[in-house]
Amino acid sequence: MGWHREPLVGFDLETTGTDPLEARIVTAAVVGVRGGEAVRQRNWLADPGIRIPAQASAIHGISNERAVSEGRPVREVADEIAETITGYWTQGVPVVAYNAAFDLTLLAAELHRHGLPSLTDRLGGAAMGPVVDPYTIDRAVDRYRKGKRTLEAVCVEYGVVLDGAHEAGADALAAVRVAVAIADRHPQVARLAPAELHEQQIEWYAAWAADFQRFLRRKGTPDAIVDPAWPVRELVPAQG
Repeated sequence: MGWHREPLVGFDLETTGTDPLEARIVTAAVVGVRGGEAVRQRNWLADPGIRIPAQASAIHGISNERAVSEGRPVREVADEIAETITGYWTQGVPVVAYNAAFDLTLLAAELHRHGLPSLTDRLGGAAMGPVVDPYTIDRAVDRYRKGKRTLEAVCVEYGVVLDGAHEAGADALAAVRVAVAIADRHPQVARLAPAELHEQQIEWYAAWAADFQRFLRRKGTPDAIVDPAWPVRELVPAQG
C-alpha cells in the first residue's frame, strides 16, 4: 500500500515573520487525514507576545488586536502543539509539513524561548519523526521544473485544490494531499518506509542547501550560508 495510503497528520503554522528563529506563532493547525479527507482537526490562536507586523497580518488575516484579545498565551499554545505532534510520532504516524524546516524550527525555538521541553525531550531522547515534507521531496524528484515552489504553486502542479491559502488548517490539509499526490506520481517515493523517507529527506535537503549556497556565492554573495539541517535547524550556535 505505501505510507501515503495510511493515516497522516498535517501540520502548519502562521506566524509573525519569516525567520524561524525569531518569528512567533500566531495560528496553528494539526489535521488528521485519512483517504485524503480531514477526520480530526485541532486549531490554535496565540497571543504571540510581540506585535504582529502588518505585512504578516496581510498574509494570514490575523490582526494584532485579535491575537491579543482572543489568542491564548503562546507558551501554552507551543506546549500543546508539541505534545500533539510528538503524540502522533509516538504512535508512528508521519507528520506532514510543507517546508518543515521552517515550521518545526520555529516550534522548537518557541519551546526553547519559554523554557519548555524540546521535541526530542518529549520523545524520551528519541529522534523526531517521521516527517514528510512535500517541499523538500518535490524539489528532489522534479528538480528542473520551472516556476515557484510555494504551496499554492505546487498544489496547481499536482492537481490539489487549496481552499483558503495561509489559513493553517487549509494549508495543513493541502500539504498532506500534495504529499500523497507526489507519492502517486513518483513510485520511488511511495515505496519508501516512512523512516527511510525521513532519512532520504535529510540528504535531499542538505544537497539542495549546498547547491543553493554555491549559487548565491557565485551570484555575488561570497559569504552566503544556507543551513543544511532538516527538519529542525540548530537553535544555539555551537561553541567552537
